[in-house]
Amino acid sequence: MKVQFTLNRKSVSTTVTPGETLLEYLRKNEIYSVKYGCDHGECGACTVLIDGIAYNACLMLIHTINGRNIETIESLAIKDDLHSVQKAFIEHGAIQCGYCTPGMILSAEALLRENPDPTESEIRDTMAGNLCRCTGYVKPVEALKK
Repeated sequence: MKVQFTLNRKSVSTTVTPGETLLEYLRKNEIYSVKYGCDHGECGACTVLIDGIAYNACLMLIHTINGRNIETIESLAIKDDLHSVQKAFIEHGAIQCGYCTPGMILSAEALLRENPDPTESEIRDTMAGNLCRCTGYVKPVEALKK
């Protein structure tokens, strides 16, 4: 099955296997920032942006993204200039082991695109889809409040 989409600002045209997930496709194509976590849409480690909205890549069949815009954490920084959300996570110590960090940052970015001035409650609701065992969520929330 042939699909075309944009991935991190680059046009992609490829043949995919029926039943293949977006997560499987990305990992197979060496985009390792999108993590395997639970493989059931529960942990958020595989979060990507599809047309600016946060989705779990493990639940998205690759053929359903035909014509859409996919963003992974690699799309946020431009060369050596980190995105403001990435900078805030670093400044507030919101990065520990780093496994959940790309998904958390992408979820945060989706929220900020929709609502540039979210309340703490809205931030916490957004972060609820990204499980983390290291940070305790306080520092990521502080980073996004900035």
